[in-house]
Amino acid sequence: MQYGVKQKILEDFTNLLQIKRYAPSSIRSYKNALSQFLDAFPNKHPENISIQEIESFLHAKIAQNNISASYQKNLIAAILFLYNDMWRKKYQLKHLYPDRMQLKLPLVLSTEEVQKIIQSCNNIKHKAILATIYSAGLRLSECLNLTIKDIDSQRMLIKITQSKGNKDRLVPLSKNLLHLLRNYWKIYKTKHYLFEGQKGGKYSSRSVQNIFKSALKKANIRKEGTVHSLRHSYATHLLECGTDIRIIQVLLGHKNIKTTQIYTQVSNSAIQKLHIPLDDLHILVSP
Repeated sequence: MQYGVKQKILEDFTNLLQIKRYAPSSIRSYKNALSQFLDAFPNKHPENISIQEIESFLHAKIAQNNISASYQKNLIAAILFLYNDMWRKKYQLKHLYPDRMQLKLPLVLSTEEVQKIIQSCNNIKHKAILATIYSAGLRLSECLNLTIKDIDSQRMLIKITQSKGNKDRLVPLSKNLLHLLRNYWKIYKTKHYLFEGQKGGKYSSRSVQNIFKSALKKANIRKEGTVHSLRHSYATHLLECGTDIRIIQVLLGHKNIKTTQIYTQVSNSAIQKLHIPLDDLHILVSP
């Protein structure tokens, strides 16, 4: 396939995703997946690729590249969008979706670890960013999309606008966070976004990931966490405090309650109360 042909397909593909109001992160993900698919058939126009060849492509990705089940779903979704949404074909590829999804428990930090991480930030902007993500259980993109107007100090609410699934939601505004944000704003005086880069505009997501990694190291925490671990920790800590799972679902912006229920498997509150049968045995614990 000629380079120009591929670029035209990707351009039309991206334009249609934007028209259908897909989130920027979803557009990037779909575009990357489609690019990999097109590269797998350098001498063939995608309109001439058969379903059997698509199956072979996915099999190679699974067998050779060991892609995850979630990435497999992403590839199939991008391919379906190309053929069925963009080219109005009627490809049936549902049989290629994984029947059994991989279940990976999210990494959760303790409240003490979260405090150490936030406190390890000497820069008040860095501290405010991590505190905001944890305090409201935000995705990184949601935090960086926050504007000054989204912080409602009168009603003590934070408005999350056009998040995943193009939905708005409201989450409680912590008193401690409001105090921190006011002190932060007195120094930086941002004009539109709550957190802006040195030259204005939206703050970089990569910078926030680096801030978190640095804070993790300074706090001497050896867990392999990411910024998203703060969101996982927020949900788990709410659950451990007795918050109803349906309320947590709303706060996180989950469409399906099954997504939220993953946190019931990482909550310590129920696990720590279990009676361990080994403790009933009379055994020597010292050499």
